[in-house]
This record gives sequence, C-alpha cells and structure tokens, in this order.
Amino acid sequence: MRGSAPPFAVHEDVVIADWIDRNGHLNLAYYLVLFDRATDVLFDRLGIGAAYSDASGCSLFVAETHTLYERELTLGARVRIACHVLGADAKRLHLAHEMFRADEAGRVALLEGMVLHVDLGTRRAAPFPAEIAASLAAAVTTAPPPGLGRRVGMRRTV
Repeated sequence: MRGSAPPFAVHEDVVIADWIDRNGHLNLAYYLVLFDRATDVLFDRLGIGAAYSDASGCSLFVAETHTLYERELTLGARVRIACHVLGADAKRLHLAHEMFRADEAGRVALLEGMVLHVDLGTRRAAPFPAEIAASLAAAVTTAPPPGLGRRVGMRRTV
C-alpha cells in the first residue's frame, strides 16, 4: 500500500467459481460484490452499520462510484481490501477501497465512492448525528491512496 496511510478497516475474502466469467477471471460485477462486503465491514467499524440502521432508522446509500481495474483475479484468489475514509460532511461520506491479493503488495483494483446518510422514513438525505459526524471526521485519512479522482475518457485524435 505504498503512498497511502494505513487503512481504517480491512476485509479479506476469496474468489469463488460462480464469479468467474468466460475470460477465466473475476467478472467485473463481483469486484463490486467484494468491495460492497468491505463497505459493510467499514460501516460496522465506523458505527454506522446494520445495528446503527436498526436503532436510528437511517442508513447509507451509494450515490456514485468509480472503479479502476488494475490486475486480474482468478479462481481461488485470496483478496485483502483496505478501506479508507477520504472525507465526511453533514450528509456525505467519501470512501476509497484498495483491493490486493492477500499475499502480494501490488494493487488489483481501486474503488472510490460517495455515500449519502439517508433517513429511511423520508428516503431523503439527512445530517449525521453529531457524535457520528465527529467520529467520521476523526477517521479521515491524511494520506489517501494514489489514483483517486480519475475520470473515464479518451483523448481525441482528430
């Protein structure tokens, strides 16, 4: 994880046969499944997971993601996902997840995302409670992982 601070949370998983596509590697949809599982771990660690939703009537909804696929994963690959908090404001949380093979340092994929704190009764974005907002602010990394803020595009050659 060169160039970035230690992760706030880590999730480990394994690539299963149902996730392998016709090219013999992990299908792009299942990178997102792995990142989503890591998000659950991160939310629990931040105190905004399932127990928080049950108690508060609020949850987190994904508003936007960007995924950078850097290396292939194949059947049986063990993965480690490092979760970083990039920023937080009254109603939003900016996240990054870096995926690695469990036994290697080279990054496999990077997911950057924005989630909204939502009141499940109104289905509208709502401010985090003050104590949650404070803990989220304290979790923000001072050294985000490289490769964030990219956009999809091609240079025009004409």
